Amino acid sequence: MEIIDERIDGGKAFDWGKTSKDYAMYRDIYPDIFYQKIVDRGLCIKGQNVLDLGTGTGVLPRNMYYYGATWTGTDISPEQIEQAEQLAKAAGMNIRFQAEATENLNFPVESFDVITACQCFWYFDHERVIPHLAKLLKPNGRLLILYMAWLPYEDAIAGASEELALKYNHEWTGAGETRHPIWIPDVTYRYFELEDHEEYDVMVPFTRESWHGRMKACRGVGASLSDEELLAWENEHKELLMEKAPKKFEVRHYAALAVLKKK
Repeated sequence: MEIIDERIDGGKAFDWGKTSKDYAMYRDIYPDIFYQKIVDRGLCIKGQNVLDLGTGTGVLPRNMYYYGATWTGTDISPEQIEQAEQLAKAAGMNIRFQAEATENLNFPVESFDVITACQCFWYFDHERVIPHLAKLLKPNGRLLILYMAWLPYEDAIAGASEELALKYNHEWTGAGETRHPIWIPDVTYRYFELEDHEEYDVMVPFTRESWHGRMKACRGVGASLSDEELLAWENEHKELLMEKAPKKFEVRHYAALAVLKKK
């Protein structure tokens, strides 16, 4: 499904379905501490019903499955959901997945204890979505927003790869990340109160192949470049990694979370 949003990449079209197979292979990279910080806050654990928005290939519910929560994952891309279903089935996990835009979700009111949004919160129409999420949450329910990004100004490999991506996609707005609390639109505070937030650094291990795959699976590359552009980027990026990266290395990222309690 092609998406055009004037707030993102200057309105350049992108389609997660174009990169779903790479996404499934290379974007399951969150370190253990990423999940532990969620559990330590008493979220996404046994006895809770959790809805994961923008689930992609189901990275969050699959990695947190054995903490015991009951999971439902939704995503606007049918191809992403197809990959999520295949991976969950192969692992013997009973997770419900549904291809649907967050703006169009139709669950009964007060269905969920927790709603999660990992790497996707800024895509939503917040004026429509936020009040609906409040309705879907049980009393005292939590909205958990999660994020992780490489730090291009502090990590040489990340910086060089990002510069190359921008060569092929000048409008990509996902570049240039620095540490900051997760952005929360004003409408959110009509329905929720900020209970907790944290930002912290992590080092994520890669090989040349897995970092190449991670870059290819991002919105600014695999989801938006033409076939011709993507082939040229791939050839140049592989050369870049042979020149600048050892066979195995770590990339500095920062991670962030925000916990919002339903009013």
